[in-house]
Amino acid sequence: MYVILVYDVGEKRVGKMLKLCRKYLNWIQNSVFEGEITEVKLTELVIKAKYIMDLEKDSVIIFKTRQEKWLDKQIVGIERSGLENII
Repeated sequence: MYVILVYDVGEKRVGKMLKLCRKYLNWIQNSVFEGEITEVKLTELVIKAKYIMDLEKDSVIIFKTRQEKWLDKQIVGIERSGLENII
């Protein structure tokens, strides 16, 4: 499946959340990630994120679609981290 993940966590937890999400998805902008991921890996990511988060103050939002081709994405301005840079 293809997902877009957005998080909003406290300053003290931002670095840990960034590091965790980079293990599973592609970083595209501050606190925003996207990419193909299996249901099992997504579940693993969510479980690990809950350990980092303060569930009373922080949030993670995940948008899911079957494949990237079903997502109409428009970028205005510079793309932070394009996949074309990966060798």
